[in-house]
Amino acid sequence: MAEEEPKTVEPQAPLDPPPALAPEPEPLVEIPKDVSGKKPVILPPPKEEEKPEAPKAFSIFKRPAETFEEKVLENSVNRDRELDRVETEKRMSLIRAWEESEKSRAENKAHKKLSAIEAWENRKIASVEAELKKIEEKLEREKAEYVEKMKNKIALYHKAAEEKRALIEAKREENILKAEEIAAENRAKGTAPNKLLSFFWG
Repeated sequence: MAEEEPKTVEPQAPLDPPPALAPEPEPLVEIPKDVSGKKPVILPPPKEEEKPEAPKAFSIFKRPAETFEEKVLENSVNRDRELDRVETEKRMSLIRAWEESEKSRAENKAHKKLSAIEAWENRKIASVEAELKKIEEKLEREKAEYVEKMKNKIALYHKAAEEKRALIEAKREENILKAEEIAAENRAKGTAPNKLLSFFWG
Protein backbone atom coordinates (compact mmCIF):
# COMPACT_ATOMS: atom_id res chain seq x y z
CA MET A 1 0.00 0.00 0.00
CA ALA A 2 1.18 3.42 -0.74
CA GLU A 3 1.37 5.91 2.09
CA GLU A 4 -1.51 8.27 2.14
CA GLU A 5 -0.63 11.89 2.50
CA PRO A 6 -2.48 13.60 5.31
CA LYS A 7 -5.05 16.06 4.20
CA THR A 8 -4.92 19.58 5.53
CA VAL A 9 -8.12 21.48 6.06
CA GLU A 10 -8.00 25.12 5.11
CA PRO A 11 -9.95 27.27 7.49
CA GLN A 12 -12.57 29.64 6.16
CA ALA A 13 -11.94 33.35 6.72
CA PRO A 14 -14.51 35.04 8.92
CA LEU A 15 -16.68 37.55 7.11
CA ASP A 16 -17.62 40.06 9.82
CA PRO A 17 -14.44 41.67 11.20
CA PRO A 18 -11.91 43.28 8.88
CA PRO A 19 -8.79 41.23 8.20
CA ALA A 20 -6.62 43.34 10.52
CA LEU A 21 -8.92 42.67 13.48
CA ALA A 22 -9.58 38.92 12.87
CA PRO A 23 -7.78 36.50 15.23
CA GLU A 24 -5.09 34.33 13.70
CA PRO A 25 -6.24 30.76 13.03
CA GLU A 26 -4.54 28.04 15.00
CA PRO A 27 -2.17 25.91 12.92
CA LEU A 28 -3.42 22.44 12.20
CA VAL A 29 -1.38 19.59 13.41
CA GLU A 30 -1.05 16.44 11.43
CA ILE A 31 -2.24 13.42 13.33
CA PRO A 32 -0.01 10.39 12.58
CA LYS A 33 -1.76 7.09 12.22
CA ASP A 34 -0.84 4.41 14.65
CA VAL A 35 0.19 1.25 12.84
CA SER A 36 -0.67 -1.03 15.71
CA GLY A 37 -4.35 -0.16 15.45
CA LYS A 38 -4.52 1.81 18.66
CA LYS A 39 -6.16 5.19 18.99
CA PRO A 40 -4.30 8.00 17.36
CA VAL A 41 -2.15 10.18 19.59
CA ILE A 42 -3.03 13.87 19.42
CA LEU A 43 -0.01 16.02 19.82
CA PRO A 44 -0.43 19.57 21.12
CA PRO A 45 0.49 22.30 18.70
CA PRO A 46 4.02 23.62 19.06
CA LYS A 47 4.28 26.73 21.20
CA GLU A 48 5.28 29.85 19.42
CA GLU A 49 6.57 33.04 20.87
CA GLU A 50 3.84 35.55 21.48
CA LYS A 51 3.71 38.12 18.79
CA PRO A 52 2.56 41.67 19.50
CA GLU A 53 -0.90 42.39 18.28
CA ALA A 54 -1.19 44.08 15.00
CA PRO A 55 -2.28 47.70 15.29
CA LYS A 56 -5.97 48.20 14.83
CA ALA A 57 -7.02 49.88 11.69
CA PHE A 58 -8.58 53.31 12.08
CA SER A 59 -11.11 54.50 9.65
CA ILE A 60 -10.47 58.03 8.44
CA PHE A 61 -13.65 59.97 8.03
CA LYS A 62 -13.39 62.78 5.60
CA ARG A 63 -15.72 65.63 6.27
CA PRO A 64 -17.63 66.55 3.19
CA ALA A 65 -16.96 69.97 1.80
CA GLU A 66 -19.09 72.66 3.44
CA THR A 67 -21.86 74.01 1.39
CA PHE A 68 -22.37 77.71 0.81
CA GLU A 69 -25.38 77.77 3.13
CA GLU A 70 -23.39 76.17 5.98
CA LYS A 71 -20.63 78.74 5.59
CA VAL A 72 -23.14 81.57 5.64
CA LEU A 73 -24.81 80.08 8.72
CA GLU A 74 -21.44 79.67 10.49
CA ASN A 75 -20.45 83.26 9.66
CA SER A 76 -23.83 84.46 10.94
CA VAL A 77 -23.39 82.53 14.20
CA ASN A 78 -19.85 83.91 14.63
CA ARG A 79 -21.12 87.45 13.95
CA ASP A 80 -23.91 86.97 16.52
CA ARG A 81 -21.40 85.72 19.09
CA GLU A 82 -19.12 88.69 18.43
CA LEU A 83 -22.06 91.10 18.71
CA ASP A 84 -23.10 89.46 22.00
CA ARG A 85 -19.53 89.79 23.30
CA VAL A 86 -19.35 93.46 22.29
CA GLU A 87 -22.76 94.10 23.86
CA THR A 88 -21.65 92.39 27.09
CA GLU A 89 -18.44 94.42 27.21
CA LYS A 90 -20.41 97.62 26.59
CA ARG A 91 -22.86 96.73 29.38
CA MET A 92 -19.97 95.91 31.78
CA SER A 93 -18.28 99.20 30.87
CA LEU A 94 -21.48 101.13 31.61
CA ILE A 95 -21.87 99.31 34.94
CA ARG A 96 -18.27 100.13 35.90
CA ALA A 97 -18.77 103.80 34.94
CA TRP A 98 -22.00 103.96 36.97
CA GLU A 99 -20.29 102.32 39.95
CA GLU A 100 -17.38 104.80 39.83
CA SER A 101 -19.85 107.70 39.52
CA GLU A 102 -21.87 106.50 42.53
CA LYS A 103 -18.71 106.01 44.60
CA SER A 104 -17.48 109.50 43.68
CA ARG A 105 -20.90 110.98 44.53
CA ALA A 106 -20.92 109.21 47.90
CA GLU A 107 -17.37 110.45 48.64
CA ASN A 108 -18.30 114.05 47.72
CA LYS A 109 -21.49 113.91 49.80
CA ALA A 110 -19.65 112.57 52.84
CA HIS A 111 -16.85 115.15 52.39
CA LYS A 112 -19.42 117.97 52.19
CA LYS A 113 -21.17 116.80 55.37
CA LEU A 114 -17.86 116.39 57.21
CA SER A 115 -16.84 119.93 56.16
CA ALA A 116 -20.18 121.29 57.41
CA ILE A 117 -19.72 119.51 60.76
CA GLU A 118 -16.19 120.87 61.08
CA ALA A 119 -17.39 124.42 60.30
CA TRP A 120 -20.23 124.07 62.86
CA GLU A 121 -17.76 122.81 65.46
CA ASN A 122 -15.37 125.71 64.79
CA ARG A 123 -18.24 128.26 65.09
CA LYS A 124 -19.41 126.79 68.39
CA ILE A 125 -15.88 126.66 69.82
CA ALA A 126 -15.24 130.26 68.73
CA SER A 127 -18.53 131.34 70.34
CA VAL A 128 -17.69 129.63 73.63
CA GLU A 129 -14.16 131.04 73.62
CA ALA A 130 -15.54 134.57 73.00
CA GLU A 131 -18.02 134.12 75.85
CA LEU A 132 -15.25 132.84 78.11
CA LYS A 133 -13.11 135.83 77.21
CA LYS A 134 -15.99 138.20 78.06
CA ILE A 135 -16.46 136.45 81.39
CA GLU A 136 -12.73 136.65 82.09
CA GLU A 137 -12.70 140.37 81.22
CA LYS A 138 -15.78 140.94 83.39
CA LEU A 139 -14.15 139.02 86.24
CA GLU A 140 -10.96 141.05 85.79
CA ARG A 141 -12.94 144.28 85.97
CA GLU A 142 -14.89 143.07 88.99
CA LYS A 143 -11.67 141.90 90.59
CA ALA A 144 -10.03 145.28 89.97
CA GLU A 145 -13.07 147.05 91.39
CA TYR A 146 -13.14 144.73 94.39
CA VAL A 147 -9.41 145.18 94.94
CA GLU A 148 -9.89 148.94 94.73
CA LYS A 149 -12.73 148.77 97.29
CA MET A 150 -10.60 146.64 99.58
CA LYS A 151 -7.69 149.06 99.25
CA ASN A 152 -10.04 151.95 100.02
CA LYS A 153 -11.32 150.11 103.09
CA ILE A 154 -7.77 149.41 104.18
CA ALA A 155 -6.93 153.08 103.74
CA LEU A 156 -10.01 154.09 105.75
CA TYR A 157 -9.13 151.68 108.55
CA HIS A 158 -5.55 152.93 108.48
CA LYS A 159 -6.74 156.52 108.62
CA ALA A 160 -9.15 155.77 111.47
CA ALA A 161 -6.40 153.95 113.35
CA GLU A 162 -4.05 156.88 112.82
CA GLU A 163 -6.69 159.29 114.11
CA LYS A 164 -7.29 157.15 117.18
CA ARG A 165 -3.57 156.91 117.76
CA ALA A 166 -3.28 160.70 117.41
CA LEU A 167 -6.12 161.20 119.93
CA ILE A 168 -4.54 158.81 122.39
CA GLU A 169 -1.20 160.46 121.91
CA ALA A 170 -2.74 163.92 122.44
CA LYS A 171 -4.58 162.68 125.54
CA ARG A 172 -1.37 161.22 126.88
CA GLU A 173 0.50 164.47 126.34
CA GLU A 174 -2.33 166.37 127.99
CA ASN A 175 -2.37 164.06 131.04
CA ILE A 176 1.40 164.29 131.34
CA LEU A 177 1.25 168.09 131.33
CA LYS A 178 -1.52 168.09 133.98
CA ALA A 179 0.47 165.74 136.17
CA GLU A 180 3.52 167.93 135.88
CA GLU A 181 1.47 171.03 136.80
CA ILE A 182 -0.12 169.38 139.83
CA ALA A 183 3.24 168.05 140.96
CA ALA A 184 4.75 171.56 140.64
CA GLU A 185 1.89 173.11 142.68
CA ASN A 186 2.25 170.48 145.38
CA ARG A 187 5.96 171.12 145.56
CA ALA A 188 5.38 174.80 145.81
CA LYS A 189 2.79 174.37 148.56
CA GLY A 190 4.51 171.47 150.18
CA THR A 191 1.35 169.44 150.28
CA ALA A 192 0.67 165.84 149.15
CA PRO A 193 -1.42 165.24 146.03
CA ASN A 194 -5.08 164.33 146.48
CA LYS A 195 -6.31 160.89 145.49
CA LEU A 196 -9.05 162.58 143.51
CA LEU A 197 -6.55 163.52 140.86
CA SER A 198 -6.34 159.90 139.75
CA PHE A 199 -9.59 160.25 137.79
CA PHE A 200 -7.69 162.34 135.23
CA TRP A 201 -5.83 159.19 134.23
CA GLY A 202 -9.01 157.37 133.38
